[in-house]
Amino acid sequence: MANMQVGIKNTSKHPLPAYATTGASGLDIRANIAESITLKSLERVLVPTGLFLEIPDGWEIQIRPRSGLAAKQGLTCLNTPGTIDSDYRGEIKVILVNLSNEPQTINDGDRIAQMVLQEVGKLEWVSQDELSASERGAGGFGHTGKQ
Repeated sequence: MANMQVGIKNTSKHPLPAYATTGASGLDIRANIAESITLKSLERVLVPTGLFLEIPDGWEIQIRPRSGLAAKQGLTCLNTPGTIDSDYRGEIKVILVNLSNEPQTINDGDRIAQMVLQEVGKLEWVSQDELSASERGAGGFGHTGKQ
C-alpha cells in the first residue's frame, strides 16, 4: 500500500505524531494539557491532543491503546478502536481509563495512544427474504465451548 497524505493542524506545543519504529503501524499521539491529570482507579477522562485532521474520503483514523501504558500503568483507551471519520474536523481527544488499583498521572506531552490509518469500504444493503446457510448458522456467544 502506498503512503497516504493526511492534512494536520497541530495546535499543541508537541511534535507531530510519529512512528516509533520503521515497522510500527501506529503513530504515537501525546496529551496536550495545561495541568497534569491524576486518574483514580476506574476513573476515565477525555484527554485533548491539540491535533486536527483532514482525512481523505474513504479512510478513517483509528485510536488505539499503547500496550506499554496498559501493561505498566493500567491506562487504556475506552471505545477502542475509536474511529475518526473523514468528515470530522474537530480536535482529536482520547478517552483514557485507569484500570489499575492505584492513581495514575498523565502529564503534558505523555504518549497516550496511537493512531492507525485504515481504508473504509461502504456497504450497500441487499434485502433478502432468506440468508444462505453456513456451518455456524445462528450459533452465538460461547457456542463453540470452552476448549
